[in-house]
Amino acid sequence: MKQTKRTGFTLIETIVAIAIFTVAMFVVSAFILMMYRTQGYAFNQSQAISEARKGVETMVKEIREAQIAENGAYTIEATNDYEFTFYGDIDKDSTIERVRYFVDGTDFKKGVIKPTSVSQLSDLPIQYLSQNEQISVLSHYVRGVPPIFRYYDDSGNELPAPARRKDTTMMKLRLAINVDPTRPPDDFVLESEVQIRNLKTNL
Repeated sequence: MKQTKRTGFTLIETIVAIAIFTVAMFVVSAFILMMYRTQGYAFNQSQAISEARKGVETMVKEIREAQIAENGAYTIEATNDYEFTFYGDIDKDSTIERVRYFVDGTDFKKGVIKPTSVSQLSDLPIQYLSQNEQISVLSHYVRGVPPIFRYYDDSGNELPAPARRKDTTMMKLRLAINVDPTRPPDDFVLESEVQIRNLKTNL
């Protein structure tokens, strides 16, 4: 009697094939997900660095042209580790604004206050009202350790807090940007310095 050959997969062979296919799909999916996350991180990091660089470039340009305030206040108002406040005509409208660059949590921000408009018939002094401050975020993901801002005199000596406002003629900024500090690469560090012109001692 002739024995017929059986064709096709046995149950065990089918189970093994499914298992191998499942493992292969898991590996491929994990690889695609890892690549997607890596590309997403690289894009976000690149965007954060670009935003921070633009913010720093604008800040340097504005600080270089700082001026006496509309109400006669000194050019520099605040020289803190996380904040630098000064006066200048940043939008070229012949009006001196109060400008504040500062770090708030992980955000690098800019605050601008226009002076109060005063009627010729009014005896009220020109003021910079804090409630009128317009704040914008220049960059996210700032991971810097204090000080973000550092201050120097004419001789290049770094100034301690009490003498900063009066003696500062040059300042340096250091921003460390990192979307996710728990993973490589390390922080991207932006450093800049600016000489402050037009300083007049009227303190």
